[in-house]
Amino acid sequence: MLIILSPAKIQNFRPQRVIEDYTLPSFMKEAEELIKELLPFSIKELEKVLKVNPAIASWASDSYYNWKTSHNTGNSKQAILVYNGEVYRGLDASSLSVEELEYAQKHLRMISGLYGVLRPLDLIQPYRLEMNTKLKNSKGENLYKFWENTIPATISKAVKESGDPEIILNLTSHEYAKAVQFKKSGLSVIDFDFLENRHDGYKPITIYMKKARGMMARYILRNRIAKIEDIKGFDAEGYSFNERLSDEKHFVFTR
Repeated sequence: MLIILSPAKIQNFRPQRVIEDYTLPSFMKEAEELIKELLPFSIKELEKVLKVNPAIASWASDSYYNWKTSHNTGNSKQAILVYNGEVYRGLDASSLSVEELEYAQKHLRMISGLYGVLRPLDLIQPYRLEMNTKLKNSKGENLYKFWENTIPATISKAVKESGDPEIILNLTSHEYAKAVQFKKSGLSVIDFDFLENRHDGYKPITIYMKKARGMMARYILRNRIAKIEDIKGFDAEGYSFNERLSDEKHFVFTR
């Protein structure tokens, strides 16, 4: 069973000694190629390509300039401890034990516009590159074309290596799920929704849904869930499994 998550725009590179072990990203050559594509862009051009404001475009430009092929603990940090958006606040990786992080190394993958597929302990450097960025490259007009063979093949392999049951727990956003191409992989997938009870019915609230994805990943990792049925026991922050709204390929949790 393999959990997949989206990355986060917010990144934390402050020193944080949680685990000394690390691995290196599998697709460094590809990441370097994309950095080389981005380096010539002016800040104005990056504003348009990345669809960001001038301050973020300036930061992104600096990150590309400072990005080094050699990743080490002096210039990089483990991916699961870097990402710091709502999903990762729910996951709260810095409070996981060394053993839980090592378990995550086999059972969790993060999809990245720059690095393709990341394991939790892969070292990464600061960057800004969303998967839906329309960046012309050697393989096409956008990053989906650039990664269209690599990401599905890598996720398929990781699912098989994660052990039985060979199933993907999709906790990504649509933007990143699209890059995995679930139909192409031929693997079983369970999608998740986390809904809020409002006066006009159950509704998805983005900020809560993102955090809940992280909390679900944390629940699975900490409890080393190995049976699909046991996922339904997730009850963090008032959520409970909604059998009426769910089916075998789509688990819905409501509160």
